Amino acid sequence: MMIADLEALLAASRATAAFRSDLAAYAARLPAERVTSSSPAPRVKVLRAIAQLLQAEPAIEVDRISVRAVSGCADFVGTLTAHDADGESYVFDFEWNCEWKARQLGYVDYFGLPDQIRAAQEFDWQCFARWTRTASRAIQTA
Repeated sequence: MMIADLEALLAASRATAAFRSDLAAYAARLPAERVTSSSPAPRVKVLRAIAQLLQAEPAIEVDRISVRAVSGCADFVGTLTAHDADGESYVFDFEWNCEWKARQLGYVDYFGLPDQIRAAQEFDWQCFARWTRTASRAIQTA
C-alpha cells in the first residue's frame, strides 16, 4: 500500500533516485535495502514516518532511512534516521498517534471513545503528535 500523498511528497523532495526506487519496492513488499526497520513494524506505519520526513524536511537529500520504533494499536513511537548520499545523518524522534489526533479533533465513536480509526483514515500520515529533529552528524567511516 502506498500512501496517497507519498508520490507528491517525493516529487517535492530531494530524495535520491535509488531511495525512490527502494521506497517503491518497500511499499510493494519487495526487498529494499535503503528502507530498514530494527524490529518488525507495520509497513504502513513506516511509510507514514517517511511521508512525515519528506514533508517536514524536503531539503534533505534522502538516500536511505532506518527506523527504530514500537507499534501499538493507535501509535507508532520511535526514532527515524535519514542518511544522505554524502554521509550525513539526520535523527528524528517521533510519535504518530491517531488516538491523539482524534482527541485533538473531538472525534468520538459510538461508545464515546476517541475515534482513532476515523482519524487514521482521514489524516493518514498527518497524525504526528511529535516530530523532533534531535541530531545531525557525519557518519564515521574507517
